[in-house]
Amino acid sequence: MSKNLVIVESPAKAKTIEKFLGKDYVVESSFGHIADLPSKELGVNVDGDFKPNYTVSSDKKAVVKKLRSLAKKADTVWLASDEDREGEAIAWHLYEQLKLNDENTKRIVFHEITKKAILKAIENPRSINYDLVNAQQARRVLDRLVGYELSPVLWKKVKGGLSAGRVQSVAVRLIVEREREIENFVPVASYRVVGEFINEEGKKFKARLPKNFPTRKAAESFLESCIGASFKVDDLTTKPAKKSPAAPFTTSTLQQEASRKLYFPVAKTMVVAQRLYEAGLITYMRTDSVNLSDDAKKEAQEEIVSSYGSEYSYPRNFTTKSKGAQEAHEAIRPTNMSTRTVKIESDQARLYELIWKRTLASQMSDAQFERTNVRITNNKNQEVLTANGEVITFEGFLKVYLEGDDFEEEEQEGMLPKLKVNEVLENSYINATERYTKAPYRYTEASLVRQLEELGIGRPSTYAPTISTIQRREYVEKGTVEGKDRDYTELTLSNGQIVSKTLTEKVGADKGKMVPTDIGKIVTDFLIDNFSSIMDLGFTANVEKQFDDIADGNGNWTEMIKAFYGSFHDAVEHVSENAERAKGERLLGVDPESGKNVYARLGRFGAMVQIGEATDDEKPKFASLQGEQTLGNITYEEAMDLFKLPKALGNYEGEEVVVANGRFGPYVRFGKAFVSLEKDENPMEVDLKRAIELIEEKRQADAPIAEYENLPVQKGVGRFGPFIKWNGMFINVNRKYDFDNLSYDDIVELIEAKKQKEIEKVVHNWEEEGIRVEKARWGRHNILKGRTKIELAKTVDAQALTLEEVKDLIEKNAPKKKAVRKKRAVKKK
Repeated sequence: MSKNLVIVESPAKAKTIEKFLGKDYVVESSFGHIADLPSKELGVNVDGDFKPNYTVSSDKKAVVKKLRSLAKKADTVWLASDEDREGEAIAWHLYEQLKLNDENTKRIVFHEITKKAILKAIENPRSINYDLVNAQQARRVLDRLVGYELSPVLWKKVKGGLSAGRVQSVAVRLIVEREREIENFVPVASYRVVGEFINEEGKKFKARLPKNFPTRKAAESFLESCIGASFKVDDLTTKPAKKSPAAPFTTSTLQQEASRKLYFPVAKTMVVAQRLYEAGLITYMRTDSVNLSDDAKKEAQEEIVSSYGSEYSYPRNFTTKSKGAQEAHEAIRPTNMSTRTVKIESDQARLYELIWKRTLASQMSDAQFERTNVRITNNKNQEVLTANGEVITFEGFLKVYLEGDDFEEEEQEGMLPKLKVNEVLENSYINATERYTKAPYRYTEASLVRQLEELGIGRPSTYAPTISTIQRREYVEKGTVEGKDRDYTELTLSNGQIVSKTLTEKVGADKGKMVPTDIGKIVTDFLIDNFSSIMDLGFTANVEKQFDDIADGNGNWTEMIKAFYGSFHDAVEHVSENAERAKGERLLGVDPESGKNVYARLGRFGAMVQIGEATDDEKPKFASLQGEQTLGNITYEEAMDLFKLPKALGNYEGEEVVVANGRFGPYVRFGKAFVSLEKDENPMEVDLKRAIELIEEKRQADAPIAEYENLPVQKGVGRFGPFIKWNGMFINVNRKYDFDNLSYDDIVELIEAKKQKEIEKVVHNWEEEGIRVEKARWGRHNILKGRTKIELAKTVDAQALTLEEVKDLIEKNAPKKKAVRKKRAVKKK
């Protein structure tokens, strides 16, 4: 048996470290936390000192047993979990659950998985830092108390199955408040003036009026005054300017930039970064420091000088501005700056390249510019148009990298032709275009992370789980807001004539932004009304500061929890007994037939419209909202239309034909067949003749086009484009194939490729735990463990799920499965 046992959190990390250590070392994984609060009870002694009751879950008992056996045989046990608070807590749990002792137990930390870093850590072991452990305990206990006590209140007062969280609920609040800003925003119109000019050399350029005109009349008056005007260059100034590179990546800035440049969701960024770290390619990916080690700066300097020349090198230090930042840690950087690219899985390679470029650019010279400002006057009025140009005189760090921006600029500065003072300019045209002020931007995942960081809410380890959680709980979704058409006016002065045109633009369209759901809005309002301190941004940020103080040894975690819990628990009991039920109710009008009120409100199964009151003798009528309808935007007319469906149209071939609204939009039902209506087709206008047309079209489309392995092959066009259907599988047909003229060989190729893909469909496979996460239909994923099967919501990024999150889902769903089996058994008897 080896003299040394090294314990890390993940098998991938273990595999990498094992390569650096000799035969006297065995490296094993704890697969994350081996102990945690119990899932089916509070697990915190609220009547005493708030001591947590940590337990080893059933799926971790085998791991603990194996590690305990190995630890007994080893001379020295090295606890090598991550260097943050979570990692310190894992080390402490290992110490406690494996019954280790101080004499032969050593704690080591490193911020990169390289041979040099590992050997240096072993040469410099330390003991467990209980200040960090207590900070993690404080967070875990406080979050458990909030979630465990608030969630039942939501079940009772809002809707069953809901849950609340300290940081998550505040994040949803930010999104809800932003959405209401957008809903209440009233755009203000003004006229922006831009003219095109030609210099004496015949080169064209544009200039604009620095101010906007408030009305059409004022804009027209200006254009009229410019008829017959002669324009000249009144003044021309050229000044040098420079731009400095951004700091190396922190967790937050990496998430933001990966979102902008690679279109990664925040959770995916962290999963990919974790794999790069465990492979020894980058430093630790949970950090709020922008500091680089001296060795890293030296490596970067050597790479810059050898690749671009000494004039591009400019070693520099950065300081962190975020609250509670840990400067002793490093920024996220490559472990070897001479490695530009790595031959690994595509997403990992792309993220690595982004990190390499950002790190290298941070140690490069400023970019140098020459900025030109031109003032243009005329002999008919006092208004001055300006043109700005920018020329790069030295690329500096721009040779490698430029930081992205969340918001697109309307006009980018470019180069100007050569001009001189008093030069006469020819005017091609002047446009006065009606422009509207813009509503606030919806949050992207990345901009939400930035806002949370600026407010001091959460820490590097919490951003991704927070955003995943609020989507998984369906408080927030990534919206596809279609937007609306809006007319605007453009006035053009050309050849002495003013011409007016009415144009149309699409406004309010958004894709992939964070949009609160109806339930997200209702829960947020309920929590703000009844638990204002929990939802207060300042309170949440102050809690984070208290966690930081505890981690620094300047706070007592049990005293902190005690100070919070008393008033919080009293508020929970008061609200549970006295608060009114939250329905998010909105009165839309009165039903003309019954004279009863028509409401949009939250029901047991989601958002709906209702005719009548719950107190009426006659049961109210209900109809579920469809498509993009929400409690806030549905109109009275749309609500009344919902009550007209399903509608019987008549009979065809002895079967009743019905038009109805479904989960994926309006459809015609004919026997067991369901035929979707065409996009934008109003179900209220569909008659029997049109329904029969749709039925026959569906029959023709569903007719087999071939047979393969004695099973029919059909083809059709769905939400994701053209497909063929075979043996219950829907197989997308890409542009490589001529969909209208598929050959038999094409069909065989598509089916065989799909069959192979099905074999490789496992997303995660935790063999030792007996758990798999597999791809399912319609973009969903399933968790499989033994006979347990859990279907995940579409919003869940299965690639980003950690083993702990998966086990938590299994634990939460297990009681439901048992209850269903018990009910079936009783029914069978």
